[in-house]
Amino acid sequence: MGEKVKLSKDGNSIDFVTSDNLPTSVKKFRQSPEIEGFYRFIFENDLQKEGYEILNRIIEGRKAKKALDKKAAKEAVRMEKSMAAEAAKKTKSLHKAIEASKAAAKPVKAAPAAAPVKAAPAKPAAKVAAKPVAKSAAKTAAPAKAAKKPVPKAKAAPAKKAKKK
Repeated sequence: MGEKVKLSKDGNSIDFVTSDNLPTSVKKFRQSPEIEGFYRFIFENDLQKEGYEILNRIIEGRKAKKALDKKAAKEAVRMEKSMAAEAAKKTKSLHKAIEASKAAAKPVKAAPAAAPVKAAPAKPAAKVAAKPVAKSAAKTAAPAKAAKKPVPKAKAAPAKKAKKK
């Protein structure tokens, strides 16, 4: 053990040699100058028991914090699941209400319609024009297509006189 641990000028803290690079493995961490100085200080001042108690408190505190964080994370996940389940229930009830309103809004199917009624055949324009029409109706009615000249009716044969016997 070559060098002694350097104490600060006031004697309340240890003056460590610091390095810029961080150790990458446990072995390198233990061999880093800061940790070596810490181990040397504890050994030289016969503080192994106190050092162990202090480190044990730190470890226990970190474990307790980690357990609380883990518990809080589980609680948060449980709360999220329960909120998601409630949201799903509300969504289902909303979907049911929407479906019910759609079902109520659907028109009731009417009985099958009877065979369609055929419209009466349209009368020729000449016959329609021949009917007497009121003056006001004649003025407002659209002019009919040019009607064909009416065909003269065949003259009936003269009635035969009854023979007298």
